[in-house]
Amino acid sequence: MTERSTGWAFVAAQAALIIGLALVPSADHYPTPGWLDASANAMFWLGVVLAIVAGAFLGRSLTATPVPTAAATLRTTGPYQWVRHPIYTGVVLIVVAMAARSGNVIGLLLGALTMAFFHRKAAWEEERLNERFDGYADYAASTPRFVPRPW
Repeated sequence: MTERSTGWAFVAAQAALIIGLALVPSADHYPTPGWLDASANAMFWLGVVLAIVAGAFLGRSLTATPVPTAAATLRTTGPYQWVRHPIYTGVVLIVVAMAARSGNVIGLLLGALTMAFFHRKAAWEEERLNERFDGYADYAASTPRFVPRPW
């Protein structure tokens, strides 16, 4: 499988996981009190905004696949100064919110699977970024993958 086709396979798997999560029916397998619903809604919209801002910050470097484009440049400022994959962080926030407010154990399992998927997708993408950009290893050593450090 070529690098490009592997990248598209990641995109297809990601879409299937997120669509699957969106289609999980609401249930009452666990309680979803008002505070959980409100927190999940806030997390959902924070994820949407983060993904959009981080995507816009990439400009011409933005691509649907985890394979860097020919025009790509290494971004280490803006949202990329806090985490290496702010778009993925935004999507993971959306996924956690959807899973939490579903009230369905299947939703929680799909959410956990999707989070594990993004960890693997990011690792695969980082191999390509490290090959492409001389400073990537130093950037990766000092910047967390998904969750910003509080200091």
